[in-house]
Amino acid sequence: MATNNTSVDGVAGRYASALFDLAKESSKLTEVEGDLVKIQDLLKESPDLVRLVRSPVISSSDQSRALSAVLEKGGISGLASNFLLLLARNRRLFAVEDIIKVYRSLAAKARGEVSAEVSSAVALSEAQLAELKEALRASVGKDVTLDTRVDPSLLGGLVVKLGSRMIDSSLKTKLQNMKAALNETSA
Repeated sequence: MATNNTSVDGVAGRYASALFDLAKESSKLTEVEGDLVKIQDLLKESPDLVRLVRSPVISSSDQSRALSAVLEKGGISGLASNFLLLLARNRRLFAVEDIIKVYRSLAAKARGEVSAEVSSAVALSEAQLAELKEALRASVGKDVTLDTRVDPSLLGGLVVKLGSRMIDSSLKTKLQNMKAALNETSA
């Protein structure tokens, strides 16, 4: 079972665990993970797709039809496609982003890796990502899979979430801390 020491609570956890077990049984862990990463990237790029998966007013049949077109255009088929369409039929498409995160965490754990979420003010270069991966690997003693996102509100620096640890070196947080310190001294 996929639940060993990995949080699979709630709807996202149960669905991700079920998909992981199916993918493992059919020896398609990597293929399914690749398809889920494609969906994750599409969600990052398309606010319209995010509205489609999150909207409670769009019927499941309309979500299924629209999602089928997206999956076909994205070259996503097989187990991942069937799973995503099942989510739409069961009115659970709203949880797809969390399901993908949990699945990727389960897959990384199965490979002996840990996954980290990295937020940065601007997109990181390949060299910066490699350097960050190496620093995290040296810190935890395992290979690290990075899930990156751009958050312009950080202004600069990084926020790295690795398991239960969070390292916040963002300029936004540093400025907030300075503001709080100045407010305390002037009070």
